Amino acid sequence: MQSRLTLFYRLAAAALIALALASCAATEPQRYAQEKPALDLKRYFNGVIEGHGMVLDRSGEVTRRFVVTINASWQGDTGTLDEDFEWSDGVKEKRVWTLKPGAVPGQWVGTAADVIGQAAGTVAGNALNWRYTLAYKTAEGKTWNIGFDDWMFLIDERVMLNRAVMSFWGLRVGEVLISFTRK
Repeated sequence: MQSRLTLFYRLAAAALIALALASCAATEPQRYAQEKPALDLKRYFNGVIEGHGMVLDRSGEVTRRFVVTINASWQGDTGTLDEDFEWSDGVKEKRVWTLKPGAVPGQWVGTAADVIGQAAGTVAGNALNWRYTLAYKTAEGKTWNIGFDDWMFLIDERVMLNRAVMSFWGLRVGEVLISFTRK
């Protein structure tokens, strides 16, 4: 029994070290600071934007597809992204984001009804990185707090590509891929 516990503790310690090393290796937005075209959130997220996307599970299998229409507007430095989702299974959802500049240039704060606390965003060059926790409601009525490491890359004045990695308790559970087009 003692040897099994020792093995368990060694495996647990190795897993914690691997997680710590993986978190240290995360890409930082400043890596894209020189990339063009430069992303201006107030300019890109203004008017109607349409997105086509899909959700993949941790093995890479597509589990759902969607179309999202975003009506984006600004009042001074406060932006509103009014998102209407139509999912491939017929479900319709709405999320309304409020965006405000952070304390440091290039940083942004976002809130939405199903986001726990605030989303922390950083713009550098053509990239935006959001990190937040979403209170995801399952079909069974349970709520799971899913972490998002959300990257958006401006390709040109009309197109932005988005890849969000989802995690639960620090473990990768899937990702969301979206192609946005300004209308």
